[in-house]
Amino acid sequence: MNEGKEITMLYDEIINIVTLAGEMILQAHEEELTIYDKAGISNFVTKHDKDVQSYLIHNLRIILPEANFLAEEDGIQQELGEGYCFIIDPIDGTTNFIFDYKHSCISVGLAYRGKMQFGCVYNPYTREMYTAVKGEGAKLNGKEIHSSDKGLSENIAAFGCARYQTEDTDRIFDYAKKLYLNSLGIREGGSAALDICRVASGANGVYVELMLQPWDYAAASLIVMEAGGFISTAEGGLISLEQPSSILAAGRTCWKEAMKLLS
Repeated sequence: MNEGKEITMLYDEIINIVTLAGEMILQAHEEELTIYDKAGISNFVTKHDKDVQSYLIHNLRIILPEANFLAEEDGIQQELGEGYCFIIDPIDGTTNFIFDYKHSCISVGLAYRGKMQFGCVYNPYTREMYTAVKGEGAKLNGKEIHSSDKGLSENIAAFGCARYQTEDTDRIFDYAKKLYLNSLGIREGGSAALDICRVASGANGVYVELMLQPWDYAAASLIVMEAGGFISTAEGGLISLEQPSSILAAGRTCWKEAMKLLS
């Protein structure tokens, strides 16, 4: 078997593992949720966040045993390293999950030597699987997707505002107001990964948030870039996979217009 086929099979196995992990989320509300507080206001983790992450890590280690892991829960935050590293958010949109809002996802990215190579973001409630392979484009359920090439005035804008990031409240709502006044409307979905992927599909023209962790956006960052969009910090700089970052993801025209509005 040649290397190309082996890599394709690896990506297919990751998608399968993520899909099966999604069933754990769907079954969660059949039992009582165990909820724990993390640092900050309205910052929660559930037993299912931890269980889904454990399932992902166990099975991903089987298919790629040499890989490091950068993951949200239980302090599993290894270095990206010089080889492979999985970057995982087991349930992005935990508050949505707790309240059965049905807008949460599993996010798994695979980096090699610090660069994203593969990403998948899966909403089990809608069965939407966003995927991207570096240099090969982005897909939603196997069909190619592309970010919007229109301007803000012809697009929906989205923003994120985690309740535990209160120091950024005035700034993010100032951004939201500017986007609202220059777009068709504004949304706050509660899952950064899904909102960035909606930029990739053209459903959102732009998405901005002022503080995210790498596992929130790693997989989605590749998906939006491969869909022809752009992702940067809110100030226009390069995002990091090694430390928290603000995020501005958009179609190319929207990104330019948003940078002028937000600068």
